This record gives sequence, structure tokens and C-alpha cells, in this order.
Amino acid sequence: MRSAVDRLRGGAMPALEAAAAATIAWLIAAELIGHPDPVFAPSAALIVLGEARGQRVRQTVEMVLGVAAGILAADLAVRSLELGTGTVFVVLLLTIGVMVTLGASSTLTVHAAISALYLVAVAAPKGSMMPFRFVDALIGGAVALAASQLMVARDPLAPLVAQARQTFADLADLLGRIDEALAGCDEEAARAVLDRARELDGCVDRLRTAVQACGESLRLRVRKRRHLGQVEEVEATCRQLDYAVRNIQVLARNAVTLTRLHTRTPPELNDAIRALREAVRAAADALSTDLRGRRDADRYADRADDAALEAVRIAATLLRTDPPLPVVMIVGQIRATAIDLLRGVGVDDAAVLGQVDQAVGMPSA
Repeated sequence: MRSAVDRLRGGAMPALEAAAAATIAWLIAAELIGHPDPVFAPSAALIVLGEARGQRVRQTVEMVLGVAAGILAADLAVRSLELGTGTVFVVLLLTIGVMVTLGASSTLTVHAAISALYLVAVAAPKGSMMPFRFVDALIGGAVALAASQLMVARDPLAPLVAQARQTFADLADLLGRIDEALAGCDEEAARAVLDRARELDGCVDRLRTAVQACGESLRLRVRKRRHLGQVEEVEATCRQLDYAVRNIQVLARNAVTLTRLHTRTPPELNDAIRALREAVRAAADALSTDLRGRRDADRYADRADDAALEAVRIAATLLRTDPPLPVVMIVGQIRATAIDLLRGVGVDDAAVLGQVDQAVGMPSA
């Protein structure tokens, strides 16, 4: 019951959005346009809303193109051939073949085929006007796009800011759990952290989806398009976060190995991980304040730089004490994660490598 209630809470707004959009599309097609059988208008709205945010404009365009291709194939078939099984086969083969040849997506191909089949087998024998189907696609797609933007009408950047904060919070939380497992030399806790680390890919994927959705919303709003540059920067940050997640996953795996040795974890290692966690938190503040257009974004970015380099400096001191291999591996992952964080907050690539090398004690190029 708890799971069902949670699913209902999470899906309540999308369900309401879909039901309202489909109903409005039906009313427009039936009452304003006068379509006697406006089934495809609400269907088109539901299909578009079923697509992930950020892909709905493309989905609408593909659907309209697919319907147009299906109408053309059906029209040619009805004019040239008598209705029958052979006609249905020819229309479907022609429509699907053309779509595949043009490299259309599966969505476009399916909707083109469905449109052609409907018009040949249902609409044409009744003498219905074929263009109604095309108009329905336009109505359903337009209503779906409008409905999807109502949720973010006041602040299209808000969902992206919230998701970015959540992503960085998940990373910081994982580093905190690794720190606790190492401090207590708790192998069971370390294994639990490793299992949790393997789920981190999902948080980066959700951030990418939020970036696409925000970009779509901003492109549909002329006055908000000035923020597109900031969204593109977040998209670049996603790539670096993806690398950081992989590094932290390897770090968690080596933490399991270290706890399995039942040796005391060097306190410097815990200090380095805590500094890295602070860098992640500061990077989250830098990203969110930059999206909000606040002037203190650079201050948070500088704090992220300092904390990341401090983590590398602390970890590098362990390399002078002939530590066990898992410690060496963790030090390497701290260094790699710091590089990804510094790149994520906009530090020049050459400058990042030089700063990290100096922190490790290596001569800079």
C-alpha cells in the first residue's frame, strides 16, 4: 500500500495533466473544428505527453510528419486500388518502407503506419475527410505542448535547479557514507555504500532529462531564451558529473577492499574525503546560484576549487608513507574526482591539470 500511495503521489500531476490535455484536444477538434470522429486529437496529446520532457517538440513534429506520410500513402492507395487485404498490405509496406529508408525514428514510423491503416480501413469507406486526421495531430500536439509548459510557466529554471541540487546532494551523501564506513572499518557498511553507488547513474540521467526539458521550455519562451547559455553550461557539467560518478563508484569499491583488510584507516584519508564532499556541496551552490543569475556564483565556485584541491593535497600526503594498494587507489580516485569537479564548475582544462599536479606535489608543465 505504501508503494502504491507513493506511486500515486508521484504520478498524480502527470495523470491530471494528461487527462486535461486529452479532454481539451477532444473539445477543440469536436466543437471548434467540427470533426465528427475526433479520436486522434486526444490520442496525439497523450502520445506527446508520454514522451519525456525535453523531447516533446521533436515528438510533435515527428507525429505530424508521420500522419502526413500516412495520409499520402492512404490517399494514393484508395485512388488506385480497391479496398481489401491486399490494399492494406501495400499501404503498410509502402509507408513503413519509406519511413525506414528516410531513417525516421520508430515513433514516426509507427504513427505513419497507423494513420495510413486507419484512413484505408476506417475513414475511407465512410467517406470521411482525410485531412481531419492531420488537423487532429496538430491539435493534439499543440495542446500537449501547452499543457506541459503550464507546470513551469512561472519559472522554467526551477525544476532544473532542484534536480541539480538533488544530484549533487546524492553525491555528497555517498561520500559521507564512504567516510563513515572507512572511519569505522565497517565492511558491511562499505558494501551497502557500494550498492548505493551503483545507482548513481540514475541521478545523472535525471539531471540530463531536466536539462533537456528546461532547454525546451526556454526555446518556447522568447523572453527567457537568454538563459539558454546557462542551460548549455549545465549540459557540459553533466558530462563531468558522469565521470565523477564513475570515479566515486570505483572509490566505493576500493573502500570495500580496504575495510576487508581490517586495518585502521589513515585519518588523512577521511579528511580528504570530507574535503571532497565539501567541494561537491560548494559546486552545487555555484551551479544553482549561476542559474538564478546571482552574483555570488563565483564565490561558491572558488570555494569548490579550494576544497577540491585541499582534498588532493591531503590525500597526496599518504603516498609518502608506503600505504596499502586500496589506499593508493582511493587517492587516485580522489584526484580524478577533483579534476572532474573543477572542470564542472568551469575551470579551464589546462589550469585544472596544473593545479591538481601542484597539489599532488608534481611539477606543473
